Amino acid sequence: MTIRIIGGELKGRKLVTVPGTDTRPTADRVRESIFNILGDGVRGARVLDLYAGTGAMGIEALSRGAQFVFFAEDHKAALAALEKNIKTCSLESRANAIKWNILDNLNIIRSHKPAFNLVFIDPPYNRDMVQPTLSNLDMSQCLVNGAWLALEHSPLEPIPEKRSEFKIADQRRYGKTLVSFLIYMV
Repeated sequence: MTIRIIGGELKGRKLVTVPGTDTRPTADRVRESIFNILGDGVRGARVLDLYAGTGAMGIEALSRGAQFVFFAEDHKAALAALEKNIKTCSLESRANAIKWNILDNLNIIRSHKPAFNLVFIDPPYNRDMVQPTLSNLDMSQCLVNGAWLALEHSPLEPIPEKRSEFKIADQRRYGKTLVSFLIYMV
């Protein structure tokens, strides 16, 4: 599978992917739709990319003018591809990638300064990862009030209603993918 950056200064740049089915890259049309919805909110953003895979979402954000992206990925091969993509795109000064189990906690970014105002979350589908990820994200205290989240998930795994700090602003369905746009309100 070939993944390309679809907009901004790196438009057309190919990214390294991971062979096999351990990662599920965001389809180009879904990625393009997400960025069209976010619009100018990406320029200057401080981005957190959880379950980053090979980094397509965060690198797309950097290509479109994001200030900085912090990538978290637990899969070793995906992290290696992500690090290679950051280097190939010469983004080392604007990106940081770490191996981290997001379901355990997000202590690695606790009170990260400056706080993040845009978050991409793309956990494996139908593994009950949405609720614990949102809980750990809230407990990390790393988001500004009003931060936007773009959460890709299965329609069978809805946003928990008891998460009152995350307000659903919009939802779009693309085949087997539901993208929920959340606003962090505390």
